[in-house]
Amino acid sequence: MKKEDAIRFPSEESYPNPPMEYRVSFVDHLIRGLSAPIHDFLRGLLFVYGIQLHQLTPNSILHISIFITLCECFLGIPPNWVLWKRIFCLRRNGSHNATYNIGGVVICVRTDVDYFDVKFPDSVQGWRKRWLYIHEESANSVEHNIIPFDGSAKIQRRRSWDAEVSEEEKKATEALMSRIHQLQNTRGKELSGVQITAYFLRIRVQPLQARKNPLWTYAGENDANRLSNDLSVKDLEKLIRRISSLSKRDPIPSSCRVEPYSSTNPLPENHPTMASLPPLPEGGDVEERAVIADDNQEAPSFVNEPADSRKSAGSIEKDAASEEKLSAINERANALAQKLEQSEEARKKAELDAVQARAEADKAKTDAAGVEDLRKRLHTAETSLSEHIAAQSAREEAILKRIRTQSRRFVNRTAQEFELEDPDNDPLLDALSFLEFHGSEAREGIDQAKAGLLR
Repeated sequence: MKKEDAIRFPSEESYPNPPMEYRVSFVDHLIRGLSAPIHDFLRGLLFVYGIQLHQLTPNSILHISIFITLCECFLGIPPNWVLWKRIFCLRRNGSHNATYNIGGVVICVRTDVDYFDVKFPDSVQGWRKRWLYIHEESANSVEHNIIPFDGSAKIQRRRSWDAEVSEEEKKATEALMSRIHQLQNTRGKELSGVQITAYFLRIRVQPLQARKNPLWTYAGENDANRLSNDLSVKDLEKLIRRISSLSKRDPIPSSCRVEPYSSTNPLPENHPTMASLPPLPEGGDVEERAVIADDNQEAPSFVNEPADSRKSAGSIEKDAASEEKLSAINERANALAQKLEQSEEARKKAELDAVQARAEADKAKTDAAGVEDLRKRLHTAETSLSEHIAAQSAREEAILKRIRTQSRRFVNRTAQEFELEDPDNDPLLDALSFLEFHGSEAREGIDQAKAGLLR
């Protein structure tokens, strides 16, 4: 198969309808640690609970990723099924009369267990509309096989959903529970669910993928289990906030307060492995899978379970070419998730720009109304000033006319002094005095008013 055919995107269908030999994979599952081929722990979990992968919510997928990372990196053991049963149980997602098929099952921490606060978001909006199709390379084998998508399969509550551990199993996991409590509560070295999430996202290893090596052997950027290059600090923080309830004001942990096991921090000598996987499909049916009747569910039936999920086929290793294709699929899936996130950010920015544009338009209208009012007031002032100038000019012209008339009464005399008959009441002398003291001042005021209007 060509590499470009290993992954397909939906066209116009409103509900998943994968082609033959393809499996449905939701983007919000992929960014929370899911990749194909899936880990044996996840295969067994789905089998024992009698559910399909698409019936788990994104937060439930993250619960499993955190648990596997906790076991391998901080407890130094493979994911332990008995420990899982002691901590978690399953519940329906929805009311008694209406249950989702896609995302219809929720993984919950038992009420009597003190476990990490993971900071889940209240809901993951729109995740059921974001899916793609991945080719199942191991379609002829049960090894690492995701069973075919069946959107019509009823969700049936089984005994395993609430199965409690036996006294013997409780005793066997007591030391692990004590260690978890210690990791949570050691002052100055408190480990949190967000730290664990940030760790597996930072090292670019998908916990739910079938891997060559456990995470306690992680060897840095050249590790065989890595699927992509490091994320930038900004992209990593955005991804963590996307899958958690952390806001932009909440700090993102740059490292774990407890150093995880790795090639540079190896397991102590004689460290117990405490391996405990859930029953796998090829081992045949188990008692825990017994269906518990629900009023809104049909009678127990295995019709929707493929025969391949119950027969034995052994363990088949993937060849190098297959692994390369699967890595390419996961990289493209990660790229798709980032593009979807960028598209959502672009939409929000466009909405914000539209709001700002409307505000600016409203302000422009208000400013325009103010300018029009100012223009009217200016016109009124110009008219008033013009009338004042005309009146002043008329007064000056009248005074000059009187001066010229008075001047004709006298005869030019040389070397003679001219004396007014009644200087105290002479109108000509009064007019000259007015022009001398107030004429220049009036003209300066008029010139200043004209200059102000021309600005």
